[in-house]
Amino acid sequence: MSNSRIPLRSHTPAEDVLARGRAVRDRVPRTARDRAVRADGRPSVVEFVEASGKGRIDELIPLRIGRMIASPFAFYRGAAGLMATDLADGPDTGFTAQLCGDAHAGNFGLYGTSRGEIVMDINDFDETVPGPWEWDLERLAASLVLAGRVGGADEDECRTAAADAARSYRRVAAALAERPFLTTWSALADESILDHVEAEDLLDNFKKAAKKARKNNSDKVVKKWTHIDDHETGIESHRFVADPPILTTVTQEVEDAAIDALERYGRTLRESRQGLLARFAVADIAFRIVGTGSVGLHSYVALLHGNSGEVLVLQLKQAAPSSLAPVLGIAAPKHEGKRIVQGARLVQTETDILLGWTTMSVPAGNGTRDLPFIVRQFRNLKGGIAPEELEPHDLDDYGRLAGALLARAHARSLDPRLISGYLGEDEDFDEAIAAFAVRYADRTEADHEELLAAVRAGKLPAQEPDR
Repeated sequence: MSNSRIPLRSHTPAEDVLARGRAVRDRVPRTARDRAVRADGRPSVVEFVEASGKGRIDELIPLRIGRMIASPFAFYRGAAGLMATDLADGPDTGFTAQLCGDAHAGNFGLYGTSRGEIVMDINDFDETVPGPWEWDLERLAASLVLAGRVGGADEDECRTAAADAARSYRRVAAALAERPFLTTWSALADESILDHVEAEDLLDNFKKAAKKARKNNSDKVVKKWTHIDDHETGIESHRFVADPPILTTVTQEVEDAAIDALERYGRTLRESRQGLLARFAVADIAFRIVGTGSVGLHSYVALLHGNSGEVLVLQLKQAAPSSLAPVLGIAAPKHEGKRIVQGARLVQTETDILLGWTTMSVPAGNGTRDLPFIVRQFRNLKGGIAPEELEPHDLDDYGRLAGALLARAHARSLDPRLISGYLGEDEDFDEAIAAFAVRYADRTEADHEELLAAVRAGKLPAQEPDR
């Protein structure tokens, strides 16, 4: 048994914690977030893209770059590590939260709970590490400006959305600081959050996304991507239908390695869920390309059969090191998949009941190499509201929604009383965040142009984005 303990013998009054937050204002003024974007010491865009491509599947790198050149917002979605470098010398209160690490506006989405309810939360944790809470908020704010510009919003609308995200973050942190600890743990998960943050204009968007999400399950995947094969055994079994380049078949060696990995993954689930998984059997494995930042990493989908025609689709996704870790001086964990899973469990109100991690042997040259993976349900009633597709006048509502969700997420690892004590009721903080967000959006647009120029000059390969 471990000798480590959680101290429970003394109580710190709320006012003392709030005072600790207020005391930091002298060292780090709240307006300090309004600053110039770092210019020196950052890699060029070509250097960054080349470095971030190391360790990926070579033939998929042009596709990744092709997706990144689609727009400045698309580039931003694949450049969390570059922004981390830019934030490294920024003002820091010293308050550490479990970061999403890539809290751009597109990484907030809907998904299903174990009870079939639809909730909205942060839904991507590839970059998760402990770090300055400010980094997530500034990444969110800048992404709103970029998404707004792509969607046709004017500069006032983009800046307002960024400021409203910061304002909502600040107000929700204050509200959580006053609530009982147990109620803050799962606060603001369902559509009632829209009323709390004055984002009622998004209600129709939320309902449409939720309706679509309820249909986004393993059954839908099976209908769209599989056929029934009973040639060898005489027993009907679904098999994936190849749809290159997105979905491709794998060798028997890879299929066996994936099944081995899934069998090991089961031990990372809670005991009751291990029994649940054991009732299924794997019918097929395929390789599937996902995302923007994840293109070029190993990613597989597994089709499992359950009870009386029941199907389950799991995703095995390679867990690459967080690009924030070296910037923050964080040592590599023993298992990158475990890092991601533990981060998600700490941040989300509810995690996928089948979320876990494993190690898989993948093809490498003339042999294989062992890589860390996460495993999760591939379609767990997932959905979302694309911020770049919103009507410009709805962008500020989305900013308030995302800002609130981020504050709630941080409050699970960082005492909201510290954040609230520091932020207080100062609206200058909101405007400072917005000012930096606009500057960083400008920086990202320049980076995107640099990427386009490199592709045109033949310095980087790019494949036209797929469907």
